[in-house]
Amino acid sequence: MTAYPSLNERIILVTGAGQGLGRAAAKAFAAQGATVVLLGRTVAKLEAVYDEIVRAGGPQPAILPADLAAAQDKDFETLAYTLASQLGGLDGILHCANAFASLSPLSLQTEEQWMIQFRVNTVAPFAINRACMPLLQRSADASVILVGETHGHAPAAYWGGFAVSKAALEAYFRIQADEWSDLPNLRINLVIPGPIRSPLRARTHPAEDKGALPEPEALCPLLLQLMGPEGRDTRGQTLSFQL
Repeated sequence: MTAYPSLNERIILVTGAGQGLGRAAAKAFAAQGATVVLLGRTVAKLEAVYDEIVRAGGPQPAILPADLAAAQDKDFETLAYTLASQLGGLDGILHCANAFASLSPLSLQTEEQWMIQFRVNTVAPFAINRACMPLLQRSADASVILVGETHGHAPAAYWGGFAVSKAALEAYFRIQADEWSDLPNLRINLVIPGPIRSPLRARTHPAEDKGALPEPEALCPLLLQLMGPEGRDTRGQTLSFQL
């Protein structure tokens, strides 16, 4: 993998870090010298990623367990306070956390399912960015990456609340990118992965040949570039990835 020495001494928060793309990206960031903050709901999964990073010789990561479906304003403020008081700052955020109910007709989907998906897929990225903005503004070069989804970009039947929540994430992204456009040290981009071998893909396409899918690690060079100073000129972009 290409070396990104500019990630040395950077502090990067990764949500959904316990599995899939979040896990792969957290390990890639740490391998290039970043101190990674692992945020997720399942502590055992976060601990496994923590151990993998340490065994590989990366900087000691931090673990922040959080249930984004239940988090409120005070929880996001506490997150920002913890990053400031224990780590001294923040240089980047990668939003990989996802909530997905099921593929089903709208007539079978519930209000509770929609609310959970909106809270995790749309509200949490907004709330984390808002709470952490003072820390990001103090960074010499801060990067925020949102992870979208193809059915949020092009909704289709049976994707229901998941597609709508991801479409709302894209709308939020455009607003936030516009508002940050005059901040030279703070940028945000949206990455839309194509099909990759992930826990979400296994749920939505259970009969698919998993061997034909690229691993999440295939996206890491793009995420590394966007996260470091090498990506400084990439601002407010929607980037689709497909092998």
